[in-house]
This record gives sequence, structure tokens and C-alpha cells, in this order.
Amino acid sequence: MKITLVTAGKIKEKYLTAGIAEFTKRLTPFAKVNIIEINEEKMPENPSAADKEKTLRNEGERLLRQVPKGSYLFVLDVYGQAYSSEELAARINALGIGGDSHLTFLIGGAFGLSAEVRQAADERISFSRLTFTHQMVRLLLVEQIYRAFKINRGEKYHW
Repeated sequence: MKITLVTAGKIKEKYLTAGIAEFTKRLTPFAKVNIIEINEEKMPENPSAADKEKTLRNEGERLLRQVPKGSYLFVLDVYGQAYSSEELAARINALGIGGDSHLTFLIGGAFGLSAEVRQAADERISFSRLTFTHQMVRLLLVEQIYRAFKINRGEKYHW
């Protein structure tokens, strides 16, 4: 299986970089993982609603250009479907069995997602109604993908 993460923004905090690297390494027996980062769009000072929409649309277009053709696109969205770890594992397993061997997970930038990104998703998923930094979500995501593979193999990582 191939897993692609398409994300806006760079990880600056060393503890997050270390955690992401650790779970990405742990995933190597199960999937080929590729992380694609784009630079975040700059938001003007005191932006109008039109400025916000334009910034999100520009960033969204750049994110969507990085999504591999033919991959199944999960967009992380606070308004998306909430899954338990077991449900996400079952969903990943079902997609693989159904022939979707390349999964892409898209994480927007600090300002959220454009309507175009939400519409392009095959599925929108939410980790919580709480707000997390998009850098933290990347760490949570790679850990949950790793956990999903361990659950699907019946291994001890998940009790």
C-alpha cells in the first residue's frame, strides 16, 4: 500500500519532527509513505472575507495539485466524519481489499480548507471537534495510520 500525506506548512518543532519520523519509520513494513509539503499561503493583515476566501482557494489549488492521480483522497476536516481507531483501521482495510492501494491524506494550513478541497475529497474525516495545530495533526495522523495497520494485523500495539 502507498500512503501520501499532502500538507500545508513545514514542521518547525523538533519534538513533532521526531514523532513524525518515528511513526513514518514504523510504517515502512506496511506501506510506502510519502510526505509532500507546500508552503502556506500568506494571509493579509486584517483580512476581509474576500481575502480569506482567496487565500484559502489559492492554497487549496496548490494542495490539490499535489494529490497523486488515482489515489483515494481523505481530507482532514473538523466537519468530517469522526472515526474511532478501530473504525479507521477497518476503513483502510476495506479500501485496500476493494482495490484502493494508494491513500492520500490532505491536511490544510492554519486558516482551514477551501470549499474546493472539501468537494474534491473522497472522504472527509475529523480527529476531533477540538482545534489542533495542523503540525500536531500530522503527528496524530501518522500515529493513527500506524495504529490502523497494527489493529488490522491483530498486533499488540492497540489494546
